[in-house]
Amino acid sequence: MSIGLLRDTVVLEPHQQEWDIEGKSICEKIRKILGDDIVGVQHVGSTSIKWICAKPIIDVAVAVRDFDDIRKHDEELAAQGIVYRKQDIPGQHLYRCGNLDNGIVTHFIHVVIADSDAWHNYINFRDYMNAHEEDAKIYEALKIRLWKEFPDDRDSYVNGKHELITDYLQKAREWRKRYVGEAD
Repeated sequence: MSIGLLRDTVVLEPHQQEWDIEGKSICEKIRKILGDDIVGVQHVGSTSIKWICAKPIIDVAVAVRDFDDIRKHDEELAAQGIVYRKQDIPGQHLYRCGNLDNGIVTHFIHVVIADSDAWHNYINFRDYMNAHEEDAKIYEALKIRLWKEFPDDRDSYVNGKHELITDYLQKAREWRKRYVGEAD
């Protein structure tokens, strides 16, 4: 199983069933550590979308009522290989796993406030893409083009996806309201 990527690089691999298994495993590990201090934890990101290739890094979204609910577990998480990095964007704290001393990241743990737009965006995007193979393949084609253009510039790769992701997030919100009901 291939999980992990050198910091700031971009490599895409075909979807692997092992990513789903690892996503479930890390979610369970987080649940056991954090217990009632979390509201939800789910495997998200491209490794959770069955139709497409992805960077071999497992993304997990964790919903909390307050960021103090997780930050008080920083030492316990670090002892289990889940290391606090920073508040990477307003309203979200980032943890990561991997061989960090050598610049290899295997997991990103995105901690957000429960019932926030960020939480719903993670869930809606994943569910929409898994329900809409054609749109997922359009997203994959963009990812492949950006990978070829920016193999050593993850920021440019990520920024190049922003417009399409924004469009799909709107579609995903409308789809969820119309056909599925609100995100949990």
